[in-house]
Amino acid sequence: MRLYLCGVRGSTPAPGADFLRYGGHTSCVAIAHDGAARPALILDAGTGLRRVTPLLGGLPFDGTILLTHLHWDHVHGLPFFTGGDRDDARVSLLLPAQEDGASAEEALAKGMSPPHFPIPPSGLRGAWTFGTARPGPLKAEGFTVEAREIPHKGGTTFGYRVSDGRSAIAYLPDHCPTALGPGPEGWGEYHRAALDLASEVDLLIHDSFLLPEEVAAEASFGHAAVDYAIGLGRRAGSRRVMLAHHKPGRTDDALDRVAARAAAAPVSVTVAAEGDIIEL
Repeated sequence: MRLYLCGVRGSTPAPGADFLRYGGHTSCVAIAHDGAARPALILDAGTGLRRVTPLLGGLPFDGTILLTHLHWDHVHGLPFFTGGDRDDARVSLLLPAQEDGASAEEALAKGMSPPHFPIPPSGLRGAWTFGTARPGPLKAEGFTVEAREIPHKGGTTFGYRVSDGRSAIAYLPDHCPTALGPGPEGWGEYHRAALDLASEVDLLIHDSFLLPEEVAAEASFGHAAVDYAIGLGRRAGSRRVMLAHHKPGRTDDALDRVAARAAAAPVSVTVAAEGDIIEL
């Protein structure tokens, strides 16, 4: 499979000269089958979703969007996805089943409809369908996906494991393991759902919003530390760990320092950068 990193920032976009190399768009990863010209599966729809349209070669999007949850930095790209907002597009959108029983379209409309936005989800052009998913296996565009609920503040949140039968990735962009206790190092518990998703994957893309020294003051906002992501990858047997969902104020130079420190980790670690293409 081929992965396009279209948005790797967390919470809010980060524009400006200090954020050019790693990028300022929020969460979005597009996935194509090996040999396919265009991506068919999208994980999250942050502002990075805008970067998917140029990957389509002028054609409409024909595929599935899986949302991990409904926080702004994971949905704000939806009405600006011109590859999906056209009459000849087909978009199947799935999000976690909501605790209040709201349908997928009702849940999205809470943030995308007047007076918060000019149109509701039903105003998007093309053949859009909106559905909910529960923890467990599902099929999407020829990929096998496992969805598991993981702790994150403010609504049901999924992590995903995606496989094409030859390669597998785990995607946990928002994860608050300290919600389940401090764990062995104080960075949070290495709990069953996270370990299962990351088990022996070729690539673990994980929330790395915090530095270890920030955990005590900021973990309650709902995020994980760089060292937790690396520790999870090591314990789960992940072949490679990619640090993502960067704190909006974390500059290019600061992320360079994160990368330098992670170079000594017991697993292969890279820092996610917007625009990167990963072949598995």
